[in-house]
Amino acid sequence: MEQGFIKVGAGTPEVRVADCAYNASQIIQVIRQMGEEQAKVIVLPELCITAYTCGDLFWQERLLEEAKEQLLLIARETRDVDALVFVGLPFEFENKLYNAAAAISQGVILGLVPKVHIPNYNEYYEARYFTSGRDVEGVVELGGQEVPFSAEQMFVCGQMPRLKVGVEICEDLWAADPPSNRLALQGANLIVNLSASDELAGKEAYRRDLVRGQSARLLCGYIYSSAGEGESTQDVVYGGHSLIGENGVILAESRRFQNDIIYADLDVFRLDEERRRMSTFQPESSYYEKIPFSLQVQETALERTFSPDPFVPEDHGDREQRCDEILNIQAMGLKQRLKHTGCRWAVVGLSGGLDSTLALLVTARAFDMLGIPRENILTVTMPCFGTTDRTYQNACNLSRSMGTTLREVDIKEAVMVHFRDIGQDPEKHDVTYENSQARERTQVLMDLANQKGGMVIGTGDLSELALGWATYNGDHMSMYGVNSSIPKTLVRHLVDYYADTCGDAALAAILKDVLDTPVSPELLPPTDGVISQKTEDLVGPYRLHDFFLYYMLRWGYPPRKIYRVACLAFDGIYEKETIRHWLPVFYKRFFTQQFKRSCLPDGPKVGSVAVSPRGDLRMPSDACGTAWLKELAEI
Repeated sequence: MEQGFIKVGAGTPEVRVADCAYNASQIIQVIRQMGEEQAKVIVLPELCITAYTCGDLFWQERLLEEAKEQLLLIARETRDVDALVFVGLPFEFENKLYNAAAAISQGVILGLVPKVHIPNYNEYYEARYFTSGRDVEGVVELGGQEVPFSAEQMFVCGQMPRLKVGVEICEDLWAADPPSNRLALQGANLIVNLSASDELAGKEAYRRDLVRGQSARLLCGYIYSSAGEGESTQDVVYGGHSLIGENGVILAESRRFQNDIIYADLDVFRLDEERRRMSTFQPESSYYEKIPFSLQVQETALERTFSPDPFVPEDHGDREQRCDEILNIQAMGLKQRLKHTGCRWAVVGLSGGLDSTLALLVTARAFDMLGIPRENILTVTMPCFGTTDRTYQNACNLSRSMGTTLREVDIKEAVMVHFRDIGQDPEKHDVTYENSQARERTQVLMDLANQKGGMVIGTGDLSELALGWATYNGDHMSMYGVNSSIPKTLVRHLVDYYADTCGDAALAAILKDVLDTPVSPELLPPTDGVISQKTEDLVGPYRLHDFFLYYMLRWGYPPRKIYRVACLAFDGIYEKETIRHWLPVFYKRFFTQQFKRSCLPDGPKVGSVAVSPRGDLRMPSDACGTAWLKELAEI
């Protein structure tokens, strides 16, 4: 429960039709098993105390009374289970029969929630027995206690008030206006669904899409528990297909055609963060009764996984599709800018490194789209004190292979003149020594663009911008930054994808060598011809910084939570001490370098995280990171 994580589960007990005592024993067994696994919200299927397929036996008072007796037994026998539990049963209220979900916590029946949408089509004939629970409200007596009976109830955890649970039953999700819509707008961030959905060819995918889509639309967790083995197969078959979704992602899914239990770790605080961010998620003020329940406060032992590369799809096929899509977004952005300005020339400073390589690939694609010859792309290599033969040759060979116009401008003499002008000792390899070269390169590019009536294409990426690893008014500046929302970890995959799909062996070989070259601004003299200035030795691994950036900006995770999930994601890759060392570096640089991001050139957004001052990140340049660093100091 700490940091918003809570373990939840969906279980399908074996049932016998109309044998409530047997079903209760199986339900108790499943609840206890799930409780031992520390599940704090437990959902079982629709009408599971009687079985869903009782047919006209639902008219029998003996069945209804037995169902109530067994509900009370289930509550008593699970009072030592620290969880909020939902089970289904038929329940008579004011001479009408309802398909209801009972909420149980620590031996107490907290509420009964009736089903709103009653299906009566095709194989379903629930309206023969059950009445809709819409606008029905009252109190029933159960086991000597008064229990609220209404579809407009929400269950709120006393120890974790941000956990608010709403209930709907099977068809409620399939209807045009599910109760979960209003529940979510009333504040429920976890919806449970007790279901008895039969199996038809193709229905599995549709059911999965419903859960995925509703959890995304409502920015909520969604637990769907479905009936399975033991239900009557007289006319249909029940496969026990249960699902747990969170904001459009299926976290867990049961195997069909066998009764199964599934678990997932929901991140309640993450859902709330997304709702705060989404201005179109507008809460309603109509009344839902809030029923309190208690849970023991304890740290959830996380089983959910966190990719160490959150910007990069894990599946190879998805990754290839994403890479092609991103390259097209980048190229389309540049294409429109060139078309609007009437530019038929582009100038790219080509260093032989990853970022400038990607910028050239994107520029070439944009020129191809516009039907402008690639000879109109002026690629400029500007060797200076730190340039190595490897990067120089890669830059030249890449330009030739792409069919662009190559221009070499050796800037050493110009930089030395500048040193003399400002009184800089060339032997003093400080920040002035480095930035003078970066700014000279930018001046050259800008002036060449003026000569051609063209546009300087920016090469800096999102990771560099987040850390401020750019020379202000040097490589920080351009006329259009095609890489401005591409993190370094993704840059690598984009270049690799291009190499694998370009169909040109010579070009692919150059790109692969670029990928193998250490990331460096090459502003300090090499050692024995080899790059001496490695960026990740100075600011830390980009893989870590991209992870920190994603969870800070996309999900609003605080430092302690980022550290926790980073330790899980990078287990076996980085030691905890390494993660702990670089996390404060990330925060310090992120806050102190905002002034560079406040005046960024235009550039296309391609993902859910970006730092454009006109789009995603409206942050004062003098904002303080004190609170974040204070929390880190307590880890």
